[in-house]
Amino acid sequence: MEDTIAAISTPIGEGGIAIIRVSGPRAFEIADAIFVSPRGKPSQFQTHTIHFGTIGNNGELLDQVMLTVMRAPRTYTAEDVVEINCHGGLLNARNILFCCLKHGARLAEPGEFTKRAFLNGRIDLTQAEAVMDLIGAKTDRAHAAAAHALEGHLSRRIEEVRERLVTVLAHIEAHIDFPEDDIATDTRDQWLTNTEEIVHVLKHLLATAREGKILREGISVAIVGRPNAGKSCLMNALLGQDRSIVTPIPGTTRDTIEETANVRGIPVLFTDTAGIRRPRGAVEGIGIKRSRKILERCELVLHVLDTSRASSRDDDELAALYGQKPVIQVHNKIDLDRKLKLPASFPRKESVEVSSVRGDGIEKLKDRIERIVWSGHVGSTRLDIAINERHADAIRRASHSLTSAIEELQKNSMPELVSQQLRIGLDAVGEIVGMTTTEDILAKIFSTFCIGK
Repeated sequence: MEDTIAAISTPIGEGGIAIIRVSGPRAFEIADAIFVSPRGKPSQFQTHTIHFGTIGNNGELLDQVMLTVMRAPRTYTAEDVVEINCHGGLLNARNILFCCLKHGARLAEPGEFTKRAFLNGRIDLTQAEAVMDLIGAKTDRAHAAAAHALEGHLSRRIEEVRERLVTVLAHIEAHIDFPEDDIATDTRDQWLTNTEEIVHVLKHLLATAREGKILREGISVAIVGRPNAGKSCLMNALLGQDRSIVTPIPGTTRDTIEETANVRGIPVLFTDTAGIRRPRGAVEGIGIKRSRKILERCELVLHVLDTSRASSRDDDELAALYGQKPVIQVHNKIDLDRKLKLPASFPRKESVEVSSVRGDGIEKLKDRIERIVWSGHVGSTRLDIAINERHADAIRRASHSLTSAIEELQKNSMPELVSQQLRIGLDAVGEIVGMTTTEDILAKIFSTFCIGK
C-alpha cells in the first residue's frame, strides 16, 4: 500500500490512555514531524522500542505521550507502524489524530489495519474474522473459540483439506495431460476413496456451524407465563441481579425487558414478558401483543407455572402457542404450599422445579438450558473449528462439487469432468482462508470492524 493510514484504536470517551495508530510507508516521517524527544527522531529509533516525548502542532504542545516504533515486517499490519499512547479523552485523542492527518496520513476505514495484515500475508481471512470474534466475545467459551481461530487452528484444518484436494486433482490432471496412459481401476478407486474422505472432513467441519453461531450470537429465551407467576423474579435469579421490577401486584411488567447473561459459557438473551391473559386496559394489551411476538421469535421458551395457585385457562392457552419450539416448564414458588394440578390435556414438556425467591433449582435450570442448547452434546464443541456462516456456505458449495466429482468417478466418466468439479471445490475451500476471495467479500467482512482495528 502506498498511502499511510491513522485512526484512534481505543474506545471513544474519557479514560486513562488513548492510542492513535499510524501504519504505512510514511509512518516515521509523520512521527518525525509531530513528536519531540531529547533522544532524537522516531525514524532513528530502534524497532519495537517506546519513547517519552511531546506531541505538538505548529509549536503548540498538545500532550505528553509515549510513542512506540515498530518496523516492518514484524508489526500487526506488516508495515511500518507508530503507536502514540496519549492521555485519554475525546478531544485530546482527536487533536493528535488530526495532527497525524495534517502531516500526510489518511483516516483509516473500518477494519483497514486488519485488512492490511491480511493483504500483506501476516494473517489469513479466518484469523482476521477471529479478531472481531475476540473483541465481541460475550463468554469465556466464545473467547476461547476466537482465540483458537486467531492462533490458526481453523486455518490449519482448511489447509490440510486443500493439500489433500490438490493432490487428488494433480493426479487426475496428470492423466488428462497424458491421455495415452489408461487409468487403472485401482487408481480410479484411490481417487474415489480420497475424495470421499475429504467430503467426510468437510461435513465434520460443517457440523460445527451451529455451535459456532451459538458461541458468537447466543440464543434468545422468552420467559412467559400468566401474571404474577414469578417471571420477573425468575429473570432476576437467572441474571444474578435485580433487572426486572418485582411486586405482588399481577401485571406489573407491562413491556418486554431484555438482558444478556452468561449461562454455562453460552450468551443467552433473556426476555421477561408481560403476563399473557385477557388484557385489562390498552397499555397491558400492547404489552401482551409484544409478548406474543417475542414468543414467536425466540429459540427457547421458559413457561413459568405458579405452583402456589391452581391451573388456569391462561396456562392452557399459552401452552397452545408453543408450536415446535423447545420448552422448559418452570414450576415456580415451590417454597409455598403446592396447589397446582395440571389437567391431563396439558402438554408435558421438560420441567424444573424452582423457587426464584430462595434460589432453589436455578442452577439445575441453567444446566437444562445448556443441555437443550447443545442438543445433548454438552462440551462437545471443538473450539478450534467452530466455523461461521461464511465458512459454512463455502464448505456447502465445496461439498456439493466434490459429491458431484464422486458421482462422475463412480460412473467412470472422463477425468476432465471430475477435474472440473474438483477445481470448483478447491476454489470454494480457498475462499475460507482468503486464497480465492473477491473484493466484494473482503469489503463485506471488514465493514463490520470498528475504525482503528
